[in-house]
Amino acid sequence: MDLQHWLGRATEAIQQWAGTFGPYRSHPSLDVADDRFAPVFAEFTDRLKDNYPFFHPHYAGQMLKPPHPAAVVGHLTAMLINPNNHALDGGPATAAMEREAVAQLAAMFGYGTHLGHLTTSGTIANLEALFVARELHPGRGIAHSADAHYTHGRMCHVLDMTSHPVRTDDQGRMDLDALADVLETGDVGTVVVTTGTTGLGAVDPVHEILPLAERYGVRVHVDAAYGGFFTLLAGADGPEGLPPEPWRALARADSIVVDPHKHGLQPYGCGAVLFRDPEVGRFYLHDSPYTYFTSGELHLGEISLECSRAGAAAAALWLTFRLLPPTPDGLGKVLAAGRRAALRWADLIEASDALELYQHPQLDIVTYFPATDPAALTAIDAASARVLTDGMAAPDPVFLSTLKADRAAFAARHPKITADADGARILRSVLMKPESEDHVEDLHERVERLVVHPSGPKESAR
Repeated sequence: MDLQHWLGRATEAIQQWAGTFGPYRSHPSLDVADDRFAPVFAEFTDRLKDNYPFFHPHYAGQMLKPPHPAAVVGHLTAMLINPNNHALDGGPATAAMEREAVAQLAAMFGYGTHLGHLTTSGTIANLEALFVARELHPGRGIAHSADAHYTHGRMCHVLDMTSHPVRTDDQGRMDLDALADVLETGDVGTVVVTTGTTGLGAVDPVHEILPLAERYGVRVHVDAAYGGFFTLLAGADGPEGLPPEPWRALARADSIVVDPHKHGLQPYGCGAVLFRDPEVGRFYLHDSPYTYFTSGELHLGEISLECSRAGAAAAALWLTFRLLPPTPDGLGKVLAAGRRAALRWADLIEASDALELYQHPQLDIVTYFPATDPAALTAIDAASARVLTDGMAAPDPVFLSTLKADRAAFAARHPKITADADGARILRSVLMKPESEDHVEDLHERVERLVVHPSGPKESAR
């Protein structure tokens, strides 16, 4: 896509539409001359250089990447109108687009009926799911993996609910025996299952948790904010294929959260919450005497805790899904590339004398650490921190991230490592850009060199 061309076409299209309503003068208080704007814009673009190159394959750090050009065009075009998807009166076109895009997300997870909408983030989407959980089981708490996103403990505090962290197994997945012990107390009304933890990319066994939850009369909410789109690879042929059981089971979960601004190629913020039973909409009911007046149809603001929401986010997602739908042959191909990249790098690490694999990647997150002598947590922690810093400071930089693994987690995976500390930082690479597939060997060689040939402190290259 020629982004510059289509952004020009976007402004033309909106100007032509606006012209159909008759001429008017912009108020002089809003006027900014080009010669006044130019130096400010130069300062602005210069300051934006103080960023990491999220777009580049050599950036393999956090869960960050630029949106697809189609999403950029869709977002900016709709932003020129600036619709508000709270009510049909604020964004008739983009509210319809939101419904259509959300229906595609629901179909991706196998939901027949659904109630759902976009949110500004996965955090807000999870807040809504836990709010409904509280209303359905008042006085009962939430169980979640000890490795689940910290938002669940935080939102339980906001909602005045009790949070019950459940220990994980040696692959970072929720331990079923520990979960059963928690459920036996009767204190839990909803289990949060994570399909793709943000640290390791671990996938909880949804298909095994669902019958356990049913036995105790407990609801199941799936936090698929990071990993939800990987359902497109369930049972796929080739190395990128994932075991289908956990993903097929998502259709039986009570609610699901997914973030299109992660693997859905969208700009921030674009999250989504879906409920299998549309009747939960009764918990959102409210009356606004001035907002809902032109239509008797359900307004999205009537089933959302948020009020104003950018219609531009819905427009961007809708346009992207028309070109790259959430299907195995659409977005599935994008995720497959990152998944293959992670598996390839894991193979390279396992064959390396300089690096050790922390655990095998379950999605597209690779975790590893420098081989040290002595093989002890303190040495691994120091070496990981040095590789992170030296990588960013190198003349031709590579960008990684670190993850703190505690003593018990390390011992479960690498019992021969001397536990001379409470834990250690390890290296972590998120390969969510499909271009990573073509750069894995280069990334691996760069990281190996950083381990084998330590460099002194250098100024950070940003």
